[in-house]
Formats: sequence, structure tokens, C-alpha cells
Amino acid sequence: LCHVEIRLSSRLFHHSQFSLGMNAQRLHLSLIVLSGGLTSHGVFGFVPPPGVNTQQVRRPTRQAPPYLGGSNYYQHVVVLSQPDKQDDGAIRDPATIFEKVGAGIARDYRRRLPHYAADITDGLNAQTLASTLFLFFACLAPAIGFGGILGSATNGAMGAIEMVLSTSICGVLYALLAPQPIQLVGPMGPNLAYTISLFGLAKRLDVAFLPFYAWTGLWTGGYLLLAALTSTSNIVRKLTRHTDEVFSVLISTIFLFGAVTDVSAMFTIPGSDGLKAFLTLVCAAATFGSATLLKGLNTSVYFTKSIRKNLSNFAPAIGVVLGSLLAQAARIKYGAALPVLSFPSQLATTTGRPWLVPLLDLPVWARWGASIPALLAAVLLFLDQNITARLVNNPRYKMTKGRDDIIDGCHGDMFVLSILTAATSVLGLPWMAGATTRSAAHVRSLSILDSKGEITGTIENRVSGAAIHALIGACALFATPRSLLAQVPLPVLSGVFLYLGMTSLAGLELWDRVKGLFQDASVAPKKRWSDLPRTTTTLFTLVQTACVGTMMVVTQSKWGVLSPLLVALLPLVRILLVKTNLIKAGDMNILDE
Repeated sequence: LCHVEIRLSSRLFHHSQFSLGMNAQRLHLSLIVLSGGLTSHGVFGFVPPPGVNTQQVRRPTRQAPPYLGGSNYYQHVVVLSQPDKQDDGAIRDPATIFEKVGAGIARDYRRRLPHYAADITDGLNAQTLASTLFLFFACLAPAIGFGGILGSATNGAMGAIEMVLSTSICGVLYALLAPQPIQLVGPMGPNLAYTISLFGLAKRLDVAFLPFYAWTGLWTGGYLLLAALTSTSNIVRKLTRHTDEVFSVLISTIFLFGAVTDVSAMFTIPGSDGLKAFLTLVCAAATFGSATLLKGLNTSVYFTKSIRKNLSNFAPAIGVVLGSLLAQAARIKYGAALPVLSFPSQLATTTGRPWLVPLLDLPVWARWGASIPALLAAVLLFLDQNITARLVNNPRYKMTKGRDDIIDGCHGDMFVLSILTAATSVLGLPWMAGATTRSAAHVRSLSILDSKGEITGTIENRVSGAAIHALIGACALFATPRSLLAQVPLPVLSGVFLYLGMTSLAGLELWDRVKGLFQDASVAPKKRWSDLPRTTTTLFTLVQTACVGTMMVVTQSKWGVLSPLLVALLPLVRILLVKTNLIKAGDMNILDE
């Protein structure tokens, strides 16, 4: 029982409603006030019983329910929740960050393992196949592209074959062993920038790069293991949409920037063939356009429901086939051969070195000194992994297997990632972490939609993640897949990157507010923040955009090693905006719900 006191100012208009609802562990008290606003007029007083958490949320809404009348109202919701109970009956307080050693990992596996058989059988369907084909190209292309960049930057110490193998091995093992298999791991732009910066540091210290990298990775794996054992991932409950969306837009921007740069380079490089440049643009646009068009058929009125669903599910794969056929037709008719996806011809390291890194070749002082840059690497991988997990675990995807909290599975996932990080370090392979854009595309491709395009559930399985990365591994092992990939032009993959980047922006409030800067507010669709002063919304949007731009510049510069610190400082930006009163606390709670 708890005592609830509600005091309303006489300035409020007469239409109001008080409602109370309760589910298994949460008590919701809602006050709806019409035509007035609750900012300074309504006061809630609570005397909750011991052990009960209280959270107040003020939600502005534009249209009142018909039975209340009026066009504008504020809904003030207070949630009283008893701390969740662990499987062993102990209380798991949401405010707690650290738990006893191994408690979080044990809980994650105890809740997920009973669903393991269903994770396999639920993945045997056409929608999972469509997701696998699309994400195969979306995951393979960055591996080869990033691998080529890494090979050039490290003088061949790690190249395309190492990146592809690491992507495949880590991806398969993660899909099979992690409590949350929908999340994908892979190479990321910030990780690439960090590794290149680490190569420069090893050069300045006059030590061998691979042993230094391996020791840094072992320290990093140890830090991540410590975080997993102590359930440090609970800290992501403290993060807000602000951090999630800035990081997500950064990753999407990296993909979009890379795709646009690759296409435009055909027009700007000296001696460029005008016909090839035009065909590059056509193939990329055809891949992106057809995939986008077909994906939208699911909510259209054309064809039958079954045809719409299948065309929508296989849209990216159809786009790749269409773009490749256009390139082949152009080659036959005009003799213009576009550059194709190049793949290592044999399974061997880039320089022919042994697979195991000689750990003892590094001086003792450098082995201990590697623990310092490893802290930055651990921060980067920790944030990559957990921010991606927050996006994938978003309640809008309605996933149910072994979960009722946004961080369920995070501790077990971090445990698996720590082992993979240590293992790849010893082999001289690039580190993997939560691939934000590809994970978001993965969960969306597995979402079950109704006729209005609303998500009603998600196909939670281990088959798609394992199959995607097994196919990538097959390309490294067998000649036939390599010969097929040689038929896929690079402009087609640029179109896939454009599709991946643009679809990843969909649903992000930061992106909606950026578009809102150029919209007429009087006719634009109403959003959750529409009732706030436009100057406030614009300021917050510009600050977030500046954060993305700054991180983009740093990530691409020689200071890329510091990019993890910028991600960690994002919550401080939010705090400073409120502390300096540039944005009022109530308005910030609406903008950054």
C-alpha cells in the first residue's frame, strides 16, 4: 500500500481524469489534464512503502481521447515498481550497478538457455533466409573494405583476410553462445581508427606492432571479463536516448559517408572514364532505390499479402541482384567493366606470418604498459557493445525470450565478447564488438509487421546470425563462393551501404528533429516534442549534431584513439545543458525521454 496525494491548482480547466492501473510488479498512476498543462499546476505527493522505486514521467500529447474532449492535454504518469527478483529469489534493485561475482552472467544464461531449441527452430523460415541474404552482403562488405584500409595502415600486419576470418569466427560463436543472439558483432569504424592509432603508438614506442596489439587485447579482454563478472553493464540503465542516438547516427553517417565517397570518387579521380563513372552512379542508385521501394511494399495495397511480404523481406537481396545484372549488361553492351569485390585467393595471413602472435617478443615493460591503451580499448568495446544492445533490446521490438529488461543478456554477452577479444588478440585478428547499424538492420529484418507497418513481434533466433557469418567464412575457405562474389560490382555494395545507413536512421528522434529544422511546423506531423519551444528543440538538435560531427572528425583523424572518451562524455553534454539552464530540466526530460 502507498499513500497518494494529488493537489490541483484552481487555474486548471475542469476536464481532468485520474486513472490507476497495475501489472505484475508496477503500479501506474496517471493524471490527465486538458487544455491547461501540468508544468506548474499539478503536484503529486507519495509515501511509498520500503523497497519501492518511484519514477515520474510527464508526457505531452496532442490529441485527447474522445471521452475527455479537448485537443491538447498533458498526461502525468508515475510508476511505482518493486525491484525485480532474481531467479534465486534475491532482490535485483534497478539502481544497483555492481552485483556479486558472476550473478549477472548466471542469470542471463539461466533465463535464456531453456529457449535454445526454440532459437533454432524459430529461425527456419523464409523471413530468416531473406534476412541472412541481406545481412551477408551488409556484413561482408565492411569486413573486406575495413580490412583493406587496415592492411594499408599497418603495412600488412592485419589485412582483409584477417578481418574476414575474425568477422566470421566471432560472428558464428557469438550467435551460438551469447544470451542475446539477435545482436551482431563485427568491425566498426571507431574500432578501426583505434587499431590504426595503436599501430602508430607502437611505432613511436619502437616495439613490434602485433605483440603489442596482442598484449593490449589480452588486457582488454581481462577488463571486459571483469566488467561481465561484476555486472557492470547495469550502468547502461543510466544512459539516455541522447547517448544512444548520437552514437547510432555516428555509425550511420560513417556508412553513408563511405558510400557517397566511393561513388563520387569515380567522377573526381584523374583520368576517370566518364562512362564508368555514370554506370557506377546508376548501379548504386538502382540497388538503393529498388531495395527501398520493395521494402515499402509491405504497407502498400499492391499485390497479395504473401507477395508483398516476400518482396519486402527479400528487398535488399533483390536490389543486389538487380544492380549486378545492370553492371553485367553494361559490360556486354558497352565493354565497361566496373570494379568488383576482391577477395583473398588463399587462406593465409596477409604477410605470410604464423597465425599465433609471438607474445614473448614484446619487452616486459611494454607488456605492462599495454594495460594503459587497453583501458581505452575496453571503454570503446564496452560502449559499442552495450549501446548496440540497448538499441536491439528496445521494447518496441517486443522480444520475449528470457527477458523483461533492456539489459537482460548484456552480462552474458559481455562474457562471450571478452573471451573472443582475448582469442583474436593472440591470433593477430581484429577485435569485434556490437555492430550498431547491422544489428539494427538485423532486428528490423526479423520484425513481424501488421498491415499498418506496426511491429507486433520479432523472430528471435540463432540461425540467421550464425548463417550470415558462416557464409562469410565459406568465402574465405572455398573457391566457388569467391568466384560468385567476383560478379558483384563495388557500386552495388555502395548501394547496400546507402540502404543500410538510411534505414538505420529511420525511427531515430535525432534524425526526425534534424529533418524538422527544415519543415513548416504549422503543417508538419506532430511529434512528442512539438509543444516545446522551437528554439529549445533546435538548440538540442544542433548540439547533438555537433557531437556527431566532432566524433566523426576525431574518429577519422590521428587522434582516433581518443574516440572512446568522446562517447563516454556524451552524458556530460546533457548534464551541462541542464545545469547551465540552456534547456530546462522538464524540457530535457521530454526531448531525452
